[in-house]
Amino acid sequence: MERRTDLAIEARELAGNDVAGVEFTKRNENGLEISRLVVKNHEASLKLKKEQGTYISIDLPPLTDNFSATDSRIEIIGKEIRRLIPVNGLVLVCGLGNIEITPDALGPKCVSRVLATRHITGEIARSTGLDKLRPVAVLSTGVTGQTGIETFEYIESIVKKVRPTAVIVIDALASRRLNRLGCTLQISNTGISPGAGVQNHRKKITRDTVGVPVIALGVPTVVDAVTLVLDLLNVDDAKTTEELKNVLSPRNSQMVVTPKEIDLLIDRASRLMSLSINYALHNDVDISILEGLL
Repeated sequence: MERRTDLAIEARELAGNDVAGVEFTKRNENGLEISRLVVKNHEASLKLKKEQGTYISIDLPPLTDNFSATDSRIEIIGKEIRRLIPVNGLVLVCGLGNIEITPDALGPKCVSRVLATRHITGEIARSTGLDKLRPVAVLSTGVTGQTGIETFEYIESIVKKVRPTAVIVIDALASRRLNRLGCTLQISNTGISPGAGVQNHRKKITRDTVGVPVIALGVPTVVDAVTLVLDLLNVDDAKTTEELKNVLSPRNSQMVVTPKEIDLLIDRASRLMSLSINYALHNDVDISILEGLL
């Protein structure tokens, strides 16, 4: 059985660290380990089961520990986001997920703190000293079960109307390892497949499908129960895998594991990501001023 993960760094571990067509580098900055993985061709994409493009993984101190809103993490993450987006123009920031299900609430909670500035123009911007702010539109998509609208349809229609130069999407991810929950942030320029973390795949939101660059951000909040047990027991044979799957997923129901501190994790992860996005989009404005505007 395939081990489920949304993290490119884990996909590389599963495929083998020497996959041809994959460029991998790692560095340390202010105590944060930053990995950059580039899937360069179609063959590598098939082996990793990841789209061609760049995936940045930032290993963080546990978000359930103390969190300072103005520490260096915001600048480091913000700079990584900024490298992937156009220098100028409107950016649409979209929070994906279900606000009523805590492990899936990362996207909606994050965009609630992203500064929307598209409407601040002309004399209002100049008189309030906000004329340096980049135009930003913010959208919380909800899920199809709440809205009756596919996430892709929602974003595609908004893109056609407001014509952004790029889209940033935020969503909760699935990891294969418990120690990555709330401790890893992934940034990619390959877009996203909504619902993939819970095997509920929808139409992909990518540059090819919406017509502009799509930058995806996420933090793992769940581990698939079958994947967790297979890894812990180091199981490889098909028979044992199927037996475990039947026990852990009765009637094909999907079981996931999430930390008991998931409320705190989501709150702090969404806060860190929103501040980092604001810093990335408004690089001419001091972080403290951006915080004061929220």
